[in-house]
Amino acid sequence: MTQPAILVCPNAFKGSLTASEASHAMAEGIKEVLGDAVPLVLLPLADGGDGTLETLVEATGGTIYRAWVHDPLYRPVEASWGRLGGEKKEFAVIEMAKASGLCLLKPEERDPLHATTYGTGELMLEAVRAGCKKLLIGIGGSATNDGGAGMAQALGARLLDEEGKELPFGGAALRRLRTIDISHWKLPPDVEVIVACDVDNPLCGEQGASAVYGPQKGATAEMVAVLDAALAHYATILQSELGIAVADVPGAGAAGGLGAGLLAFCRAKLVAGADMVLDVLDFEAHCRNSWMVLTGEGKLDEQTLHGKAVLRVARRAARLGLGIPVVALGGAVEAEAEEALFAEGVHAVLPIVERVCTLEEAMSQAYPLLKRATRRALRWVLIGQKGLPTCQVRGPLSSN
Repeated sequence: MTQPAILVCPNAFKGSLTASEASHAMAEGIKEVLGDAVPLVLLPLADGGDGTLETLVEATGGTIYRAWVHDPLYRPVEASWGRLGGEKKEFAVIEMAKASGLCLLKPEERDPLHATTYGTGELMLEAVRAGCKKLLIGIGGSATNDGGAGMAQALGARLLDEEGKELPFGGAALRRLRTIDISHWKLPPDVEVIVACDVDNPLCGEQGASAVYGPQKGATAEMVAVLDAALAHYATILQSELGIAVADVPGAGAAGGLGAGLLAFCRAKLVAGADMVLDVLDFEAHCRNSWMVLTGEGKLDEQTLHGKAVLRVARRAARLGLGIPVVALGGAVEAEAEEALFAEGVHAVLPIVERVCTLEEAMSQAYPLLKRATRRALRWVLIGQKGLPTCQVRGPLSSN
């Protein structure tokens, strides 16, 4: 019978530690208490945003590739995508921000009227040409507001005006869209597209892509009105031409409407980012063979309660009904989040900071702080469970 392990599955401590670094800090803390008496399973997590590519590739022993594509302003840019390893080689991981992200533009270059997701479509093609059949796409951090039109153009769609001329790139041009030609579509029908989407904004309206996210991409009030009207018209054409209604689908407004484009053109499935990662990494299977689960992230706050990785870990562990202790560590812990996490099945919530200090000090010392906090948390759990019969515990507990 396999000996139960301790499952170490933190998210990144943003600005301080990657998820992988956090998991190694936790592992060191565990070993200082238990030595090698209990096997450890390190399962660094992500929530579909920045870092998802690297986290999934590393966790599965996959490979990161680089390709020349086009940035939001249609300039050449080298972007990365990943192929998972082991039994998941058919999976590709793509972060749209690598090709179409706000991070690629200077503030004065932001142009939501004309920015395109073409480069994201090019990355999808790279993965498909490499033989991948399942595309995992994170759509956070976009610089675009084109409804995924550029992505579709890269994949072979022709977006035509009333004179049969192809539209230029960008969201503003969509108000002139009349027909869609997909006779030269390049994405094979057996390719599955799964989108990590952690917002529920519709495509248009007061809570839509343009109104909510347009301003951070450089849109003025006038631009927001133009883009919102263009996306509303785009949704009408998508429904009439492709038979897919996207306007009111929760998440369609994500990434400037890229969610809508992926739904309509690629028949994509929108899922919570953390759930996507947990599914790919077979979290439940690891959890079933665990004696304890250690998770955490930089700040346990209101955002944690809106579907971030720590919350998803707690819910899934509780759903198994095995009584596995779940401990969450945070660089900072808000009281409301602590109580809510208890209600979701977390057994202990601990801050890693040991004394009053500046934010800069805490972030610079995140690794040793997390290691020591893990050590404390493990000793408290051992006290509650009167130790592990098969473990020789190091330190003060060994005499109990």
